Amino acid sequence: QVQLVESGGGLVQAGGSLRLSCTASGDISSPNFMGWYRQAPGKERELVAKRGDSGTTLYGDAVNGRATISRDVIRMTVLVEVHSLKPEDTAVYYCNLFTAQGNSWGQGTQVTVSS
Repeated sequence: QVQLVESGGGLVQAGGSLRLSCTASGDISSPNFMGWYRQAPGKERELVAKRGDSGTTLYGDAVNGRATISRDVIRMTVLVEVHSLKPEDTAVYYCNLFTAQGNSWGQGTQVTVSS
């Protein structure tokens, strides 16, 4: 059983920055990827950024160049920052942990970017 605790999100002005943090606990195997996805109304869930425990990093196309991800593998914490926010960044953001046993998801946090 894996638990993911998310923090961050809320209302942000366009042009501002967003900081999302997530901590995982429980029975977690390696190798694994930990990161964030988002889902806007009427759209599919998409990758924001994720980082493997070996250091491999992937960014979603929508935030590439505007996001940075860092991870503490020992504390099982991941931090994502997205800069130069746009109204189209408005979505529910979900923390994700992927292992050989499959995906685990956080409960999601709403991010609203006001113009």
